[in-house]
Amino acid sequence: MLIRDAKSDDWDRIWPFWQRIVATGETYTWDPDTPEPAARALWMAPANRVFVAEDPEGGAVVASAYLRSNYGGPAAHIANAAFMVDPERAGRGTGRRLAEHVLERARADGYTGMVFNAVVETNPAVRLWESLGFRILGTVPGAFRHPVHGPVGLNIMFREL
Repeated sequence: MLIRDAKSDDWDRIWPFWQRIVATGETYTWDPDTPEPAARALWMAPANRVFVAEDPEGGAVVASAYLRSNYGGPAAHIANAAFMVDPERAGRGTGRRLAEHVLERARADGYTGMVFNAVVETNPAVRLWESLGFRILGTVPGAFRHPVHGPVGLNIMFREL
């Protein structure tokens, strides 16, 4: 799998799975009805360093992530990231490989830690993040209205780089 910095025209290959994932309302705090221009502005924002993972057979974009500072000023050395894997590629190690790449890039870019501000506690990715050294600092109980499970917590997760 090739993981590389995204180009602006990659958005057209990210948007289909971005939309499917966010529309479920199960794993992200973004509005499930986010229109394409707003989604593009959010994901491809100038402050974000965006990555894509390509399938080596055919070059399809199968996952994407962004990396950015979570805070500003004297706390700008703490990173934040978001990840999306095409649901058709789930369970094949794509997310882990992309996460390892982004963590390596974050270290190389001078970040000393990474925080996730709102990981839905029912999201299967919680296990992935814990296996990569993240720990749950706290949980905001009932903060997320899950369409299947009802009110569930949002985890704040962190790891040092």
